[in-house]
Amino acid sequence: MSGTQSFVRSLERSRLSLTRPDRPAEFELLGLRWDLLDEVFAPVFSPSTAMALELLGLAEAGPGDRSGSFLEIGCGTGVIAVRSALAGCERVVAADVNPLAVENAALNAARHGVGDRVRAVRSDLFSALQQERFDMVFWSSNYVRAPEDYTYRSMHERAYVDPGYRTHRRYLAEAPRMLAPGGRALLHFSSRGVLGELHEIARECGRELRVVRSVELVEKEYGADAVEHLLLEIRVADGGDGRDGRGEVSG
Repeated sequence: MSGTQSFVRSLERSRLSLTRPDRPAEFELLGLRWDLLDEVFAPVFSPSTAMALELLGLAEAGPGDRSGSFLEIGCGTGVIAVRSALAGCERVVAADVNPLAVENAALNAARHGVGDRVRAVRSDLFSALQQERFDMVFWSSNYVRAPEDYTYRSMHERAYVDPGYRTHRRYLAEAPRMLAPGGRALLHFSSRGVLGELHEIARECGRELRVVRSVELVEKEYGADAVEHLLLEIRVADGGDGRDGRGEVSG
């Protein structure tokens, strides 16, 4: 396992993000100010939110550039969901398993005047959203793999690692079922994850992954190693039976 893929290192990043003395109550991103609550993933200490915005084309998107409905899984502070609404999406849902993240996303939606179009929901992936369908479903995932037997010590760690890629398996199986006709299911992954295993899980779920866009970034804490950030589209494979890779029908 390389240094960039070390789950121990990622867990230490999680701990430091919560405890460092310069953790702000507000931060700036894309020229806008955002609220940051305790125990919510802090975009100011990680490039992943900025990378997700770039991969989705939301970093430069202006009013009227987007339309339709958008679901963000693992919304954290709600930056991506709010930017989608500011760009023109008429219905946006910001979902997170962390109740403080749900509160944080609602705060930022109200702060930027899109509280009427952004609904923040506590949901374990799609558990609270089964009756809804969306034009786009997106998750900027916790792409670092932890061992299957790892037990989270805090809600905050869930934003950093995924034991045994259990959550990724569920997302690959279920995300396409949340789409309106013509919709797209997208996943932000990176070379800090195990891409080969992700493709294997996709095959077991009857899914195919297509690279939509990729961006390389040198993250200083990893020295000269460039981290590749990927926007992947999840498609139902030919002959896919809609099962979750373990023989069970999900959704």
